Amino acid sequence: MSESNVEAPLTESTVFVSDTASVRSLESTSPVEPEPQAETSQQTPKNKTVAIIGAGLVGCLAALAFERKGYKVRVYEGRPDARTPEQRKIFSFRSINMAVSARGILALETVDKAMADRVLKNLIPMRARMVHDLAGNEISQNYGLYGEAINSIDRADLNCNLLDELDASANIETFFNHKLVRATFKPSVKLTFSVTQPMENDKFSNILEVDDVDLLVGCDGAHSVVRSQLQKVVRMDLNQEYIDHAYMELRINRIHDELNEENKFKMDKNHLHIWPRGSHMLIALPNTDGSFTSTLFAPWKIIENLDTDEKVLDFFWHDFPDVFEKGLMTKEDILKAFHENPRGSLICIKCSPYHFEDKCIIIGDAAHSMVPFYGQGMNCGFEDVRILMELLEKRDFKDIKGSFDEYSEVRHKDLTAIIDLAMRNYVEMRESVVSTSYRMRKKLDGILSRSLKDYWLPLYTMVSFRPDIPYSEAVRRERLQANIVRNIVTGVTGLFFVTGVVTAFNIAHKLKLLPTAFGRCCK
Repeated sequence: MSESNVEAPLTESTVFVSDTASVRSLESTSPVEPEPQAETSQQTPKNKTVAIIGAGLVGCLAALAFERKGYKVRVYEGRPDARTPEQRKIFSFRSINMAVSARGILALETVDKAMADRVLKNLIPMRARMVHDLAGNEISQNYGLYGEAINSIDRADLNCNLLDELDASANIETFFNHKLVRATFKPSVKLTFSVTQPMENDKFSNILEVDDVDLLVGCDGAHSVVRSQLQKVVRMDLNQEYIDHAYMELRINRIHDELNEENKFKMDKNHLHIWPRGSHMLIALPNTDGSFTSTLFAPWKIIENLDTDEKVLDFFWHDFPDVFEKGLMTKEDILKAFHENPRGSLICIKCSPYHFEDKCIIIGDAAHSMVPFYGQGMNCGFEDVRILMELLEKRDFKDIKGSFDEYSEVRHKDLTAIIDLAMRNYVEMRESVVSTSYRMRKKLDGILSRSLKDYWLPLYTMVSFRPDIPYSEAVRRERLQANIVRNIVTGVTGLFFVTGVVTAFNIAHKLKLLPTAFGRCCK
């Protein structure tokens, strides 16, 4: 596989924001004379300016949150506007659909309920996981105990809807093609951008310096420039890990039935479909147009070995035969995807702390990239915004440093917990979901939870449907519950063993295979 065919790493909330023909003039972003500053740590929203780096999902929500609290907001995005047709096409090549769950929805609604309703208008609820085994059988596994659902939404649609909300907000300015190249924080925030403007047959770049912002919020993804600049002034612990798996997008087209428009989905639309195959898997999430966005996850050595049409088709016939047998994809569909679509890598990033004094903080993938196997990357990033705003409000926006200090302290254990859970869930999705022990544990969790209510909750319920339970608390409770289950199983097994031994000795005694005295001891 050629180097040019390898895309940037994917994390669950990765968003690629793209170009627009009409870029704001450099004059509109020229620095103005800074206003006299009060004590920086005693900021209040009035007449204060926040710079958001990154106009992806988390950056957009952060901008809306600060604007609703009275800040003037500028959003700087290094890529062009995502809403142009050319950039929507780029999205279509590498867009794992988003799974919006309770944490993300609560964060959106906390910022603005009406806005949340607008941007989430095209959700498709997925109440269960549909496991497709190698024999072609389909096994439905509910996500919640009472019909709860995670929700599929097209990443590009959601991002574009949020960008529209920025445009409709009076105190938010958005600048595309502004790539942050440098940030300094002493004595105040100063930003340097490389500004790209398209010409008739070429592009040219200019350097723009901005020194009239009071607060910098980095939402610029896994390869965050803001994070790298923070490392120059903060003793930041940073751990980065690529996993040995790649991903590649495919597509399951809709049914074209002019007589019955409702009959457009080739599979049940209210399931997240998964084909687990041990070391690799295929997934598919529904779209409102009747298609499914499908993604193959596999070790790089498998992906790279599929270098001829014959190998690709043999691989699918051997590992995913029902894709052909049920007419989900044609040979031409699969080969077209392998010829045209990029391969992406998967990365985890943990770091701490997330801020510098009262001047800068990072959230979203910039602070905690995770693999996309728990459906929490975007939800977690949105929750970052909610928790950050709660901590700022707690101090009436007058002690920014104190709020940032508390955020870095209380949020770190939760972010570490969900990053680890996401990695663990990949093993579950590609292997465990078909095991007897996994299905028995799910049934036992369901029985105990229905009986004990909030005293016993499945891990997935706590993570996906209970935003009032922090990620780290969910992990702690699950560990306790697992120990209880283990003790129950051990106790029951031991009881059966002892009963079996006693019964065996009694039978042996009756058959006169043991001395009389020994037999009486076993009665």
